[in-house]
Order: sequence, then structure tokens, then C-alpha cells
Amino acid sequence: MKFEIINKDKFSNAKTGKIYTDHGIIETPIFMPVGTVGSVKGVHQKELDEDIKAQIILGNTYHLYLRPGTETLEKAGGLHKFINWNKPILTDSGGYQVFSLSEIRKITEEGVMFRSHIDGSKHLFTPENVVDTQRSIGADIIMALDECPPYPSDYAYAEKSMELTHRWLERGIRHFDNTEGKFGYKQAYFPIVQGSTFKDLRIRSAETIASFEREGNAIGGLSVGEPTEKMYEMLEIVNEILPDTKPRYLMGVGTPENILEGIALGTDMFDCVMPTRNGRNGMLFTWNGRINIKNQKWEHDFSPLDEFGTSFVDSYYSKAYLRHLMKTQERLASQIASIHNLAFYLDLVRTAREKINNGVFLEWKNKMVKQLAQRL
Repeated sequence: MKFEIINKDKFSNAKTGKIYTDHGIIETPIFMPVGTVGSVKGVHQKELDEDIKAQIILGNTYHLYLRPGTETLEKAGGLHKFINWNKPILTDSGGYQVFSLSEIRKITEEGVMFRSHIDGSKHLFTPENVVDTQRSIGADIIMALDECPPYPSDYAYAEKSMELTHRWLERGIRHFDNTEGKFGYKQAYFPIVQGSTFKDLRIRSAETIASFEREGNAIGGLSVGEPTEKMYEMLEIVNEILPDTKPRYLMGVGTPENILEGIALGTDMFDCVMPTRNGRNGMLFTWNGRINIKNQKWEHDFSPLDEFGTSFVDSYYSKAYLRHLMKTQERLASQIASIHNLAFYLDLVRTAREKINNGVFLEWKNKMVKQLAQRL
């Protein structure tokens, strides 16, 4: 994997770039739709490619390990062939999902023992075997196993958790570097910065992660309940340390405003379930602000979903029609809303790239974070 910087903004830390993988080029900053079990909920791969214009999608190691399992994925030739997606894929290590199962898992130096949420069967994730699993899945970018401490965490717990993450990272890198991919193309391995909301821990973790000089670096443990301003503070601290010559990936973030602020702070890659999850519940993100399409005010509004949207659904369907589908719990409603929201998020980062390249990003960003947060 190679990262090329195209332009840097003069008035912020925003930049544009290109990530080169064996499955194609990713233009940064980029938003990555989440396809947890090998599908972005309610959206065909054809729509992801041609209408939403996604350049990379995510898969989740925990879920794919449990179903369909590595045997099926290997026989299929990897996740790309299994789901018929020929562009890049990133997989997280499953750490976040495992650690969210606080009642049915146990963390040790070896790894984390957990019970499946499906049938209660017992499993062990180690820094080494999550590399093996992600080798079988075949993602272009794979993540190190880490512990994501909850918010709030006390200092002692956050420090102990961070140090465990670092020890796991050393083991994971050693195993990754001593193994090969299974499907004839290269994979990149990203470590993850932790440290909760403690400045000195975040500095130590970022310095440790940067010292391994991997192809890219991820920032975890944010957007887990902490105040937004605290998230930005931690992100700024970390990005001052992580080299900008490697892509920086902020995991699980966030709202359109979060993404624009993250770009301004020097972040290159983002993912979040918000476009599809909120869409299924009736929230639309538009260039004028947020819409709760279930509200009665849209009952007789026959205007397009988003007058500035680029997806076919934006001009094809009206607000009144989508409200009707939501109120009647028609499955098509979730599909339309998900396509709209994902297309908006991809439009947002594409426009951000244009503004950076044209030297007008910061002024545009400051205007848009207020506009996009409005509730219509």
C-alpha cells in the first residue's frame, strides 16, 4: 500500500491524497460505508459502486469469523469475490465488538475469550489469530487487535489497557510480517492509538504506534460517549504525532460535522454506521441540515429529498413519499434513506477534497458545520 499527498490546505491541517491498493485507488479524505457482515445494510453493491460512488467499504472480523466463517470465505476466494466487490475493503479486528460484550468476555494477556452472541459458543481472539482471520477474509487493509476502554475510564484502567494494546500490537506485527496473504495480493496492517481522554496517554500511544512505521495508523477509543470537544482535543494531539505521510484513520466517527472537523485536524479516513442506522430510523442528512422524515411537516411536501443531492433517489422520490413509506414500515423506506445518506456522506468528502485542492476549505468548513447541524 502506498500513500501520496496531493495538496495541503494553507489554513488548517486538511490535505488531499491517494491511497494505492491492489484493488484500486482511494482518494482521501474518504468516508467508508460499513458492511459489517459483508453487506452494507439494504444497499446493493451496484448502488454502492455506481450511485453512491463508494471507493472502499468495511467488513467486521468478529461477525465474519462467526458467520459465514473463514472456511467459506477461503473457498469463495476471499470477501471480495464472495460479495462481488472489486474495490478495496478494510476490516477491523473485531476488538470493539468483543469488548462491547462485557458480560460474556474475559481479557487476558493472551487475548480475549468471549462467547458468541449467536449461540453462546466460546472463542478466543489473540493478536495472532485475528491476523490469520483477516488473511482469510482478504481485506486490503486490516487492523491490529486492541482493547477499546469504555468512557469514562479512570486513569489507571486506561493506562493498563493502552499498554496491553501496545504489547498485543508487537505480537500482531511479528505474526503479520511472518505470514503471507492467501489470495495473491498485498495487505496493509494498521495499528490503533488508544489512551481514552487522557492527554499524556494519547501522546505515549501515538508515539508508540508511529514508531512501528506501518503503512497507515488508526485512532480508536473516540466517539464512545465523550464530549465532542474532548474528541477533537484528543484527535489534534494524536495527529500532531502521527506522520501525515501515512493515512490517519479515525475509527467509528461520525456526524457530517465530526468528519469536517476531523479533516481540518488532518484525518484522512472515516467510517460510521450513522448514515444507514439513522436512515433506517427516518433521519436524512442533507446539504441544508437534518430531516426527521417521520415528522408531519413533510406529509404534503412533494419536493425532492435533497435539492442538492447527487443520488438518483434524491430527485426520484419526494419527502412526502418517503414519509409515507416510513409510516407504513415499508422496507423500501430504509433502502431509499440509506442510499441517500451514504451518497450524501460520499458527496461531503468529495466536496471537501475539491475545497482543499482549490484552497478554500477552512472558510467552507466553518460555514458548513453550522448548516449541516441544523434540524429542518
